Amino acid sequence: MLKVLRRIIQEVSSAQDFKEALNIMVKRVARALDTQACSIFLLDRHRGEYVLMATRGLNPQAVGKVRIPMTQGLVSYVGEREEPINIDDATKHPRFLLVPEVKEEEYKAFLGTPLIYHRQVLGVLIVQQQEPRRYDESEEAFLVTLSAQLAAIIAHAEATGVIDSLFDVHKTKTGEATYSGIPSAPGVGIGTGVVVYPLEDLDAVPDREPDDVEAEIRLLESALASGREDFRLLSERLYPNLPIEERSLFDVYQRMLDITDLGAEIVTHIRQGNWAQGALKKVIQKHVDHLESLENEYLRERAVDIKDLGHRVLLYLQKNDRALPLYTDQTILIGDTLTAADLAEVPEDCLAGVICAKGSNSSHVAILARAMGVPTVMGVSDIPIYELQNKEIIVDGFYGQIYISPNPDLKKEFENLAEQERELDASLESLRDELCQTRDGHRVPLMVNTGLGADVSLSLAAGAEGVGLYRTETPFLMRDRFPSGEEQRVIYGQLLTSFAPRPVIMRTLDIGGDKALPYFPMKEDNPFLGWRGIRVTLDHPEIFLVQVRAMLRASENINNLRIMLPMVTDVSEVDEALRLFKRAYADVCDEGFKIEMPEIGVMIEVPSAVYQARALSSRVDFISVGSNDLTQYILAVDRNNSRVAALFDSLHPAVLRALMQIVEAGHQEGKHVSICGEMAGDPVAVLLLVAMGFNSLSMSASSLSRIKWVIRQFTLKKAQKLLQEVLTMESSVMIRCHMELALEQVGLGGLLRAGKR
Repeated sequence: MLKVLRRIIQEVSSAQDFKEALNIMVKRVARALDTQACSIFLLDRHRGEYVLMATRGLNPQAVGKVRIPMTQGLVSYVGEREEPINIDDATKHPRFLLVPEVKEEEYKAFLGTPLIYHRQVLGVLIVQQQEPRRYDESEEAFLVTLSAQLAAIIAHAEATGVIDSLFDVHKTKTGEATYSGIPSAPGVGIGTGVVVYPLEDLDAVPDREPDDVEAEIRLLESALASGREDFRLLSERLYPNLPIEERSLFDVYQRMLDITDLGAEIVTHIRQGNWAQGALKKVIQKHVDHLESLENEYLRERAVDIKDLGHRVLLYLQKNDRALPLYTDQTILIGDTLTAADLAEVPEDCLAGVICAKGSNSSHVAILARAMGVPTVMGVSDIPIYELQNKEIIVDGFYGQIYISPNPDLKKEFENLAEQERELDASLESLRDELCQTRDGHRVPLMVNTGLGADVSLSLAAGAEGVGLYRTETPFLMRDRFPSGEEQRVIYGQLLTSFAPRPVIMRTLDIGGDKALPYFPMKEDNPFLGWRGIRVTLDHPEIFLVQVRAMLRASENINNLRIMLPMVTDVSEVDEALRLFKRAYADVCDEGFKIEMPEIGVMIEVPSAVYQARALSSRVDFISVGSNDLTQYILAVDRNNSRVAALFDSLHPAVLRALMQIVEAGHQEGKHVSICGEMAGDPVAVLLLVAMGFNSLSMSASSLSRIKWVIRQFTLKKAQKLLQEVLTMESSVMIRCHMELALEQVGLGGLLRAGKR
């Protein structure tokens, strides 16, 4: 049966169109189960009816015409119960509905399975036979398995509008449609779709022996120079408010296109007997294959950038003039895979939104879009990209929703929302120098989360009172070797100096999971539950000691350094780390550095640390909650997986109770307790964190002003009352609605879209 199943799916997947796929399905299933009839009914939600869309054994003339109400018949009964229905004589069942047009009176045996995708019933697959009998367990299991496969195909057809055209009843004149993806840069963008088509196909280039090796090398040098000039001009055209660190990305591209970098590798292949285009393909493919094989999502995403470099050079090797898209004043940039260069090519002040069928939050496109403040949705896999040129589109970067050809009422609603966002941003500027405290004077310091590319001036301008989390792994991820102690000292010293005298909490190297170093193999079947965080650094004290010594040396005469341990699961790990800290401190003091021993803290990110929070607190100077990972581990949800991302919610009752337990444990030991991650920057959640007693909050720089505004509108007493109310609730949906209502009642409704970023 497994072989049969694979053959059916293979045939269905290779069908020329969706209608043919359905017809193949019913024919092959009827043959596989040796049954006399097989039919597929799809649900038309607009009319609340199941429509016969394909059949083998029933009246073929009824296809597309017979409709069964959702409250009648065995087909609807299967969808209603959301489970298989296996009946030996369907005519005797109380839900049996005689539909003369389909001519099924002669069939008795009935087996129906629902077609469900992401908890939503899309239709029903049924098989029937004349003589009364129950289909056996293996037949039922086969049909259930096949239904799960078919549901994914139907979901794709529904998302791309194919099913609407088959129903031919609710395909509106405006062509309205909605798609979902991964929210990657917050905000609302309204504009006209501009599709970016792929550059020259590098994969199609054949290998060929060059007629003149030196001529091919000269041609390559010219193409590389043209590519470098492209990126120089793009860098100059980038928006003036873009952080220097993000603009430097184009400097990296220029260096890679130097004859001494990628160029040298390509020249080697030319001299070995391949023309410039073939040599380019070989080198680019080697680097792409290497990057795509890595566990690290950030580095895998860089394969897209390498491909873009190769395609641009190929363009010049083939002496083709590339025509830029016709951008509009409000361009919604759309592509299967977009690059940073695609964004930079849009004229200044014209980019209103970005939609990418592939990619994630760690794509350079997403990183750049966030820095530019352009609403972006990534991973919209089902969207019909090439049908969206010149379509009116709304990009909701808060919730990851795309609205195609929206109706006037919906468009007006989003226009009002966008205007509220602009007014809110303008009003928040005045809060920069105000203290973050509740109306009754309870102080809540706001810190910032940063990495190597952080714009320090942006954080300080937003009123950050220090760094609550500095991710030290970023310099490690961007190199092809471990950075030396001196290189690390310089990096850390710049950050400490920039924020002095404000405190800076540096997290020791946190690799593993989705952050594997290309030069430090960490291949694992389940990396998120494997060798990561402090487990790696304790197993390699030579790496840990070099980093800690660099931090300590960098803090000389500044003394605003705090150090935090990641992914701690057991007190023994802290004991071992503290022993190494003392050793590093003694070493640096022996070198003649005049430094103070910094405060040492622990990051609470896994359930075991929640239950050991008091024991951990007794050993260190402070504790900090990593809300993203803690939520992920408590709920067993990968928030970057679009199938389950909707289940990721830090307002889940289990997460809230875990947070309360952590705060209580830390305070019992008299220790400072902070929280970092997206939850700290969520206006809907922040009042609950204040009420729990967190001593400080750490978030992205863009969230600081909004969070400060929310806190300043409430008293601590009111926040505590809200906390007691939500603790009686049993779902995150109820809790979020309750908190949104609280914000609405004090006039902070404009912040709600920022609540789920």
